[in-house]
Amino acid sequence: MAGRLANKVALITGTGGGQGRSAAVLFAREGAKIVGCDLKVEGNQETVRMVREAGGEMVSIEPLDIAELEQAQRLVKLAEDTYGRLDILYNNAGAARFAPLPDFPVEDWDFTIRNELEIMFTVIKAAVPLMIKTGGGSIINTASTAGRMALPGLGNWAHATTKGAVIGMTPQIALELSPYRIRANSIAPGLIQTPATEFLFSDPQASAMMMQKIMLGRFGQPEDIAYAALFLASDEASYVTGTVLVVDGGWSAW
Repeated sequence: MAGRLANKVALITGTGGGQGRSAAVLFAREGAKIVGCDLKVEGNQETVRMVREAGGEMVSIEPLDIAELEQAQRLVKLAEDTYGRLDILYNNAGAARFAPLPDFPVEDWDFTIRNELEIMFTVIKAAVPLMIKTGGGSIINTASTAGRMALPGLGNWAHATTKGAVIGMTPQIALELSPYRIRANSIAPGLIQTPATEFLFSDPQASAMMMQKIMLGRFGQPEDIAYAALFLASDEASYVTGTVLVVDGGWSAW
């Protein structure tokens, strides 16, 4: 299959739905071979079916807790054993909990740090040796506009902490891995409608208030983020590294 990612192998975390599923299908249509994972078994199997129906290739492991280094290494080994290389790492998976201060539970803080920050460290640590071995590639980390600005009413501070850390660590990753021809960038989505963000849109009044800030007059869709990731994964972005690409319809610009 020819395309913008022809002959590349892409490891995408969190392929059980939402942005991860959209990216898996899009990357496959563009010629990439997909390695995926998710804790949601049925959702991930549905993504595998969709990729194959689109004419692509996808292998996966589920359920897989990639915040555990051993399990992240299993996923990378699947890529190596199946395809012999790894060109693209898209750190899409994540989960957060929300509550206002001062009542935010310690266990919710630990959950958010583990599932939005540690989850990236373990997969990057597992994947980088194979990427170096096979000649370099592209790392894409999922950040958020929440890592750049405060948001009222969401009890957002743990999520903001992790996503601010992702934005901060990505240029350092880019610098340290540049001798190995590995680029690293992050994407900062705005308000994207996925099953994981459904709670944000359940209140019509809150939705209307959020919409007032979006210059383009609509909430984002998973495909909007997948296309941004496709650019960063492709050779078209060969001179792009160490940066954050904001995809929010202009929401954070004013």
